[in-house]
Amino acid sequence: MRELTIWRSGLSDPGDFPYSAVLDAFQRVGKHFVEKELLALLDEIRTHVVAAGRAAAGPTEPHRLLREFLDVALDKWDGRYDYRSYLALPLLRLPCTADDPGTDAGPDPADARRDSDRLLVRLVADALAFELAATAGATTLLPEQRPGPATVAKRLRLGVRAVLPAMARLDPAWTVDDRSPATAAAALHAFAVADGTGDEERRLRLSMLPVYRSHDEYLFVRVLQAYECVFAGLADELRGTVAALRTGQPGTAAGPLASARDRLAAAAPLFSLLATMQPESFRTFREYTEGASAIQSRSYKLMESLCRTPDGSRLDSAAYRSVPEVREWVLAGHPSVDAAYRAAAHAGRLAGADRDRVEQEMRAFAEAVLGWRRTHHRLAVRMLGARPGTGYTEGTPYLAAVRSTPVFTAVGPDPGAAAPPTNTGGCPE
Repeated sequence: MRELTIWRSGLSDPGDFPYSAVLDAFQRVGKHFVEKELLALLDEIRTHVVAAGRAAAGPTEPHRLLREFLDVALDKWDGRYDYRSYLALPLLRLPCTADDPGTDAGPDPADARRDSDRLLVRLVADALAFELAATAGATTLLPEQRPGPATVAKRLRLGVRAVLPAMARLDPAWTVDDRSPATAAAALHAFAVADGTGDEERRLRLSMLPVYRSHDEYLFVRVLQAYECVFAGLADELRGTVAALRTGQPGTAAGPLASARDRLAAAAPLFSLLATMQPESFRTFREYTEGASAIQSRSYKLMESLCRTPDGSRLDSAAYRSVPEVREWVLAGHPSVDAAYRAAAHAGRLAGADRDRVEQEMRAFAEAVLGWRRTHHRLAVRMLGARPGTGYTEGTPYLAAVRSTPVFTAVGPDPGAAAPPTNTGGCPE
């Protein structure tokens, strides 16, 4: 590749790395089909970048970005391809503590929520911008199996709806044109571009490394990245509840739980958006995603284990063995909402109206999580049927088995609650 050769023969400044040329080479054929000669050259460059970072006082931000990009781009070459590298999560830098399970205290709640909202909006807005560009014939990216106009219009409508709560928090004055999905989607993308920094835009662009050339893989990647952002945010909210219960602040313990419930419920249209994928397109590109599965989601496992310590069989399952950092944190005796609630109630720090409200919010959040699992299972059945999962997992039988696992054990379901709706989560049947 000419641009890489020129860069390599010069100063090899990480800040001048030809990202666009490399990204184009990957996106033109899909990560699974990139030529070995290019991968070998990138591997050689990575070795040089690592050595240069060690020789200096420490790796600079351009060094770190290039190393992160090359690690994601070379995951299949290295034989370590998985869900995290498929979604290029190190490049996105989730604005929460998902990358550091051992951090008991999250960032400032207001800052964390804003960062999470901003990333969610950027991800969804970018997915919709791709749909607009493809419809207008303004891009040749992922040209196979383009959806029809009705499907595109539905995606634009659902995508805008999925981020409306986040937009209301970021800019209360922002309004949407309900009459024209294309106009609303274009306005959303314009807001996201204006709101983002140069570094954020570059990382967003570099985080799109699909394995094949199917149009719908763009949507698939962005929606899964969006859910990783959501679950990382939920983990921070749960940390806030744990901290409040452990430090004798029962009056503030329910607030983060309520915020977590609202954020998960607000993300429901993301499933509806994902459900617009063409099954034949999904089945085409998933042939090349073997080794990457949502069972490897670190953010989801962190959220789950912050609710309560998983049972021994769950900790010993492939789900937790695929996220060793989270598993080790759990085994080290991490705090959870369940444990903190029991301890606070036993010590008399949680009683009366405060206890009632915490219990109410625990039940509400638990139902939101269970609803998410049910919808996830239904969508997987629709797309996969009886096919096995792509992370060397059993697929939909696994989802069926875990969808009713209790979120909390210290507080049971509300005995007076109605039966769950048949379509919780907004996924069309």
